[in-house]
Amino acid sequence: MLSDLSQIAYRHEVFKDLEGKKLRQSIANFAKGMHMMREHLAQSEKLQYEYQKASWFLDAISIYCDSVESLTQEISLVNLTSRGFQSFREYLKSYTKSERFRSLVDETHKLKDMLSKVKYCIHIRGSRVTVSRYGGQPDYGIEVAETFRKFQQGEVKTYLTVFHERAEMDHIEGRILDLVARLFPDVFLELKEYYARHHDFIDQIISRFDREVQFYIAYLEFIETLMSTGLKFCYPGISDRSKEVWARETFDLALAAKLAREHSNVVTNDFYLKGRERIFVVSGPNQGGKTTFARTFGQLHYLARLGCLVPGSEAQLFLCDNILTHFEREEHIENLRGKLQDELVRLRKIMQQATSNSIIIMNESFASTTVKDALFLGKEVLMQIIKKDMLGVYVTFIDELSSLGEATVSMVSTVAPDNPAKRTYKLVRKPADGKAYAMAIAEKYGLTYEALRRRMAGK
Repeated sequence: MLSDLSQIAYRHEVFKDLEGKKLRQSIANFAKGMHMMREHLAQSEKLQYEYQKASWFLDAISIYCDSVESLTQEISLVNLTSRGFQSFREYLKSYTKSERFRSLVDETHKLKDMLSKVKYCIHIRGSRVTVSRYGGQPDYGIEVAETFRKFQQGEVKTYLTVFHERAEMDHIEGRILDLVARLFPDVFLELKEYYARHHDFIDQIISRFDREVQFYIAYLEFIETLMSTGLKFCYPGISDRSKEVWARETFDLALAAKLAREHSNVVTNDFYLKGRERIFVVSGPNQGGKTTFARTFGQLHYLARLGCLVPGSEAQLFLCDNILTHFEREEHIENLRGKLQDELVRLRKIMQQATSNSIIIMNESFASTTVKDALFLGKEVLMQIIKKDMLGVYVTFIDELSSLGEATVSMVSTVAPDNPAKRTYKLVRKPADGKAYAMAIAEKYGLTYEALRRRMAGK
């Protein structure tokens, strides 16, 4: 989490550079190479025969050198605007020209060339295996193929068998390799010394870049799947002073990802707080989008602190120091507290952590008590939030809480005008109408109009 506006701007710049397909492809190729390098290193650690371990290690370094040089070349051809990528490009140029890297590249190429020239023959007679230097003996496979070529009559079915190679050698292969090493002692001594010398070959800055850039790419790829459905993302304006926040066409990121997989539409919402307004008091019918709105408000500020694009076509957000949440939990018998007491204990800890720069999100707190008690407790909590000058969202059935003063703003989840049972999932700024809690009670006890009509009709 970032706590400085300049750090957030820095990340925004990096994201904007990575929106370019050419740079993204270069990074993807580099990441693929680094992944392959790590696989080779991991395999090298698992092997038991020293020359085979060293060979996999040599291949890992070869892949690393090729990947770094390719990235350096490709990134030099891209127009970069971010401070991060410009600085990294200069570092790559310097690193790939350094004596340490050039020496590593030269040693690696030289050793691979030496190993490629190692040729030997294996003579198998009964249970006896003899290894000798290759002396220019003819390839009998070619001679056999030429001999039988004249008998070939058109295309025929092949009976060739594919042998799947295992990474680990068996004891016979290991013994043969030892014999080959005796035939070419200088080459294999060089391989052993190379393995011992270069265990710290990975540059720490490049390694860190490889890890951290994956965060940017993964997030861009994730939101691009949502953008393809018509949803919008933006770089938010962020202030560490003004608490006037707003967003247009915003939505819950987790819910949107779920609905996109199901090919369902995502409902977006707008909101704003201005002047002395600080807290959204959200009311409305059950399953109307109240909790989703609360999550959305928290997600926007969390993503903003990460320096990410946020859901919505436009947004202005506050650089908070913490996002505190109080959602309903199941009662736990082991703590010997009732549900209400447990809520109050958790809430006390939250308020002790809170500062004037914190954001608090409360979702249907005190639902386990009476309306009268919930109203009393809700007022006390909201007055503490207002006193601390915190931004927040308070989801409730109790409409009176939305009119405590200029700091509270009423948001109501709406229903279809011609069908009160149909949720629109749209939230609007308007005074609470007093029906939300009554409708919830009616639905809970089967006292809605439809339920009563069916009962009276004997259905």
